[in-house]
Amino acid sequence: MKTSSIVSTAVAVLAFVQCGTEAHQAPDFSTVSRVDSGTPVAVMLTAYSTTLLANGTDWTKLRIAVTDSASREITSATDSIRVYVTGDGSITSLDGEALSVVPDTGGVSYTPVKLVDGVAFLAFRAGTSPDRVKVEARAGTLFPGGHEIHTIPADVELLTPTPDQLPPTTIPITRMIGADISFLPQIESGTGRFFGGGGKFFENGQEIDAIALLKEHGFNFIRLRIFVDPENPKGYSPGVGFCGLDSTLSMARRVKAAGLGLLLDFHYSDYWADPQQQNKPLAWADLDYEALKDTMRNYTASVLQALEAQGTLPDMVQIGNEINHGLLWPDGHIGHLDGLAGLLRAGVEGARSVAGDMPIMMHLALGGQNQEARFWLDNMLARGVTFDILGLSYYPRWHGTLDDLYANVHDLTARYHKPINVVEYSDFRREVNDIDFGLPDGMGKGTAIWEPLGWRSGLFDREGNVTDLMKVYDELHAEYVGRPER
Repeated sequence: MKTSSIVSTAVAVLAFVQCGTEAHQAPDFSTVSRVDSGTPVAVMLTAYSTTLLANGTDWTKLRIAVTDSASREITSATDSIRVYVTGDGSITSLDGEALSVVPDTGGVSYTPVKLVDGVAFLAFRAGTSPDRVKVEARAGTLFPGGHEIHTIPADVELLTPTPDQLPPTTIPITRMIGADISFLPQIESGTGRFFGGGGKFFENGQEIDAIALLKEHGFNFIRLRIFVDPENPKGYSPGVGFCGLDSTLSMARRVKAAGLGLLLDFHYSDYWADPQQQNKPLAWADLDYEALKDTMRNYTASVLQALEAQGTLPDMVQIGNEINHGLLWPDGHIGHLDGLAGLLRAGVEGARSVAGDMPIMMHLALGGQNQEARFWLDNMLARGVTFDILGLSYYPRWHGTLDDLYANVHDLTARYHKPINVVEYSDFRREVNDIDFGLPDGMGKGTAIWEPLGWRSGLFDREGNVTDLMKVYDELHAEYVGRPER
């Protein structure tokens, strides 16, 4: 079915969430996510869709707040915010009213807005030319909030899946209290940033292996990212190769020796892959589309075969990292829906050729963005992309409130019959786990905190000593992983 606007899906989801309110009444998160007063540190900007049609009318809601160092919104804030747009698009009120645009001292135009009771709501409206539009909210010296909104050709064919394309997941999936600790080899070599203790970790004054320490505190899964050729000059780890195949094989041996599950996160790049950058590996740069699909399929299989050969086959695999704007640009950009779907199918085929019963995850950086999540899932499922579990990133600076996360995961599990894992998060550890594990019918399969070994996580101090904040994971394990499946 072809539709005229992505934003039209928001009306249907609002009705769905409202109809389901009595069955799934959200807890009150305000006591942990909001404070009446405090010292502002950052601007929180949420765009409820970062993929829009370049038709001059498609739009998405923006929410702006300011947060303290614990990512809590300051409800009394009345800050003046400057909203900058770089690219083909504009800022309006929610009802479409034009807002004033004024120049700053450097001559750059922005839209001024004032927070009321700590929050402001605006709309971003797409232009008529496909573009990657930068939207940034600034307030004095605070860390700015920003999004990159991708507007795609207005005549793209939008599809929705048929009922037979929405089968429930039947493959067993283990509940996860996970951690992405891909930085660990760098930490231990003394080259990791934001890590104390000289690359060592301590509890009660005793040095302890990081993986063993996490296991003792309830973690049962480790997530590892892998790049195609990170050692090249423009790669993630020039000349060294951290998070390449050899490094991953070594870490996989440590994870499995500790008796933990392994989630492998394919970036399909030599460098970080996320919604702002999904660049081809250097060795794949000149391949045509058909060759690119074959290479992605074969590469996925070859990595898994290497892991299988040493007895460390992953327990779950991600086909891409934060791929709501696609991967392997430009062929797999979100503006080329058929091209993206074909590449994802190739990656899935490569994984299933090695381990047909291994759960496969699709990972979107859309923890609270239901509008965009539905757009992505509708169009990929309708184009024959299959997977077993949906992964979401949730960072409140970009992905909305805990209420947004709660509403999103409840809607997506009911609508698409896929379990969900919040596979990247840092803040509100107890609440994020409670939200996911609290999904009906056991559809919440857990979480993976992103890089908790650094002192910025609060779980360790600058000398590498574990802090009392780690106790929450002992509690979460006992409550959600250490008891029988519901």
